[in-house]
Amino acid sequence: MSPQAAHPRRTVPQRPARLLPGALLLAPLLLLGTSCTGPSHEAPPAPGAAGKGDPLFPRLGNGGYDVTHYRLALDYTPGTHRLRGTARITARATRALSSFHLDLAGLHVRNTTVNGRPARATRDGTELTLTPAAALPKGRAFTTTVVYDGEPKAITDPDGSREGWLRTADGAVGLGEPTGSMTWFPSNNHPSDKATYDITVTVPRGYAAVSNGELTRRDTRHGRTTHHWRTRDPMATYLATVAIGRFDIHTTTAHGLPQYVAIDPDEADASRDVPGRITKITAWERRTFGPYPFASTGAIVDRLPELGYALETQTKPYFAAAPDERLIVHELAHQWFGNSVTPRTWKDMWLNEGFATYAEWLWTEQHHGRTAQQTFDAFYDGTDDESKGIWSFPPAAPPSAGHISDPPVYGRGAMALHQLRRTVGDRTFFRILRTWLRDHRHGNADTRQFIALSERLSGKDLDKLFTTWLYAKAKPKR
Repeated sequence: MSPQAAHPRRTVPQRPARLLPGALLLAPLLLLGTSCTGPSHEAPPAPGAAGKGDPLFPRLGNGGYDVTHYRLALDYTPGTHRLRGTARITARATRALSSFHLDLAGLHVRNTTVNGRPARATRDGTELTLTPAAALPKGRAFTTTVVYDGEPKAITDPDGSREGWLRTADGAVGLGEPTGSMTWFPSNNHPSDKATYDITVTVPRGYAAVSNGELTRRDTRHGRTTHHWRTRDPMATYLATVAIGRFDIHTTTAHGLPQYVAIDPDEADASRDVPGRITKITAWERRTFGPYPFASTGAIVDRLPELGYALETQTKPYFAAAPDERLIVHELAHQWFGNSVTPRTWKDMWLNEGFATYAEWLWTEQHHGRTAQQTFDAFYDGTDDESKGIWSFPPAAPPSAGHISDPPVYGRGAMALHQLRRTVGDRTFFRILRTWLRDHRHGNADTRQFIALSERLSGKDLDKLFTTWLYAKAKPKR
């Protein structure tokens, strides 16, 4: 983001042994001993937790299961602003479950099943609780289907920004960082539970529906067009998107990587360089950070200028208006830092934004002459336009949910990386970045792991450096 299946153990019956008369007196004692010292059993089924216990968003996500795949079938008409959806969610129970939660804001739930059998559904705010007809054993894969409809809403975040399902001049867009995905599909809405996706969107003829991954099929029947998008690599819910509108579509393949760029016609003139910049910047970031982590790249350039930010939606960053070069660098860098390697909790957002901001510094250093050190100095002195507020709090310890997109997470996060680069040298620094991306590809990680990797590969004690730049409240000395 940037401003603008195992089964439970079963006991097999044994043929009873013949007992001598004297042995009958010992049988109760033997049975008593067996009951006290025999093998332990799994915990009985219990409700899954409502929330992952995230330090900043404790009620986001849910406990007791891991999602492996979302299959979403959506139908939307811009004129009526009505969404109809069916979510088929494949997951695995991480404990025995008598019930479990999904995150869903608004919308009307019409039908719910678990493994094809009716499941009781109750609502409490954004919590949708499902009680299956039979308990789910630990380790068992299960499939949940939720049929829903209604007028999806936007969410206003603690920092005042808007996300969720947002109407545009000619359609709509679904944006999800940090919570908005639950306004248009039920999910385990936390970055620690990543899954693959099939997203099918049906819209009136003449509209395009653009989503993550690759377009595998498009059919038009009875005046409506269905687009089927597939994301084969794991994706956090906040990175999912659907953009509906009358887009101009630009496709190409560069260096073996398919590229899909959708541009609102009102932004066409200002965006004529965007497809070429996507190609150029993706190639540079592949050389700098290592293999591109997904099967395609691209972008969505919409017309929603009042949004005020861009978002790193997976494989196709979303821009609310024509982006400049640095903004493209930032959002594409997130495909590595944030999308492929995703923070385990929201307090580690600097692992997304600090890295993407430093990618901007590196791009400028290699293409426009201003070194990363000069950018660092301008941030430190307060002369850079984006340096305001960077000392408000430590980047790895945002004080509340409303601060995860504040300047310290971006600017001071990038400054921490620059100090690491100065301390360990370029060769080790870029080895750290590439190893980080390789070791945690398509997974989750946290600050503690990044510090440990940096110390291991550099052979240095970096505790003072990271404490000063990531956790200390005061402005550090140079």
